[in-house]
Amino acid sequence: MSDMASRGGLRRFDGATMDGAAVDAVLIALVLLLVTTGVVLVSSASVEISARQHGNPLYLTFKHLAFLAVAVIAGVFACLTPLALLQRAGPLFVIASAVLLVAVLIPGVGREVNGSIRWIPLGPFSLQGSEFVKVFIVLYAASALARHAEPIRTHIRHAGKLLLILAVLVALLLEQPDYGSAVVIMAAVVGLVFLAGAPLRHFVPLVVVCVGACVVLAVVQPYRLTRLTTFADPWEHAFGSGYQLTQALIAFGRGEWFGLGLGNSIQKLFYLPEAHTDFLFSIAAEELGAAGAIVLILVVAALVVRGLMIGRDAARQGEFFGAYCAWGMSLLLGVQAAVNIGVNVGVLPTKGLTLPLVSFGANSLIASFLMVGVLLRVAYETRREHAA
Repeated sequence: MSDMASRGGLRRFDGATMDGAAVDAVLIALVLLLVTTGVVLVSSASVEISARQHGNPLYLTFKHLAFLAVAVIAGVFACLTPLALLQRAGPLFVIASAVLLVAVLIPGVGREVNGSIRWIPLGPFSLQGSEFVKVFIVLYAASALARHAEPIRTHIRHAGKLLLILAVLVALLLEQPDYGSAVVIMAAVVGLVFLAGAPLRHFVPLVVVCVGACVVLAVVQPYRLTRLTTFADPWEHAFGSGYQLTQALIAFGRGEWFGLGLGNSIQKLFYLPEAHTDFLFSIAAEELGAAGAIVLILVVAALVVRGLMIGRDAARQGEFFGAYCAWGMSLLLGVQAAVNIGVNVGVLPTKGLTLPLVSFGANSLIASFLMVGVLLRVAYETRREHAA
């Protein structure tokens, strides 16, 4: 096989079976810890709303477990998919992303919720395409960067096609509108370009342009400008646009250092909207205290660091596609978690993003497990190659 194919990650493996000795136990342990914590927190945060709206206090818990089962299957599927196949499917991921983002904008296909058209009803399940676009665009970016690894290290213009495709997909996301997902994808891809070795003198202007674009997009739309003014002083709008944030901050205040105890949250009793989804971290802080919230942050950080280490090991083996996949998935998980936590503690404007692997939500769980599956696959193939 040619040297270029070898460096790009196009190596052959005898089947898609997994050798237990090559599975990353640390990564699996961190994922299991986060998922278990999520089930407990979702059960606690959703008990009241489940009882009132569905007549069963564990209704949303059972639903979360069902979503989790589907997500695990998706993660196993991603884990069993050879990296060479993922690399060859790069263009298909772009097409799939465009189809998902365009389909949701077609009248009669997409469903509007709270002013945003992000969901496609599919019977009992609503597909949120943007969650999967995050994974798809990073896989395409990894494929593109692996093919042009050496040229990108001399000039960032060799990533021009990738950045153009990213701009088009971000524009489609903003039509929904889904500003949060657009920011997460931009941050992950731009970070991946940096890790691919883009010269700093070319990378810094790219970051400036992206940050400037985010600022402009944040202020040109009236509702986004309202969110920014509310974020600056939520207590002035405590019973209006700042209600959700102030209730989240009250949850942190109630929790103090060691919390009210699991299940004893007051804010989940219909004070804090979306307590089991976007603002689950606030409930965790109220029930487990600042100490519990810090531990949860450390576990998430450990997961991200482990993913970055998997990418480092792959790069050392010359598996650049695997390295870019691992780094990209780690950046996705890390950036989304950072935004969610930042929103909960009031250091970022409110965005509709969940805490990966922890919050309630079918699409988020499935997408998160797809990322974990890819990380496990990279770790497996890297260890296999090292052993060979």
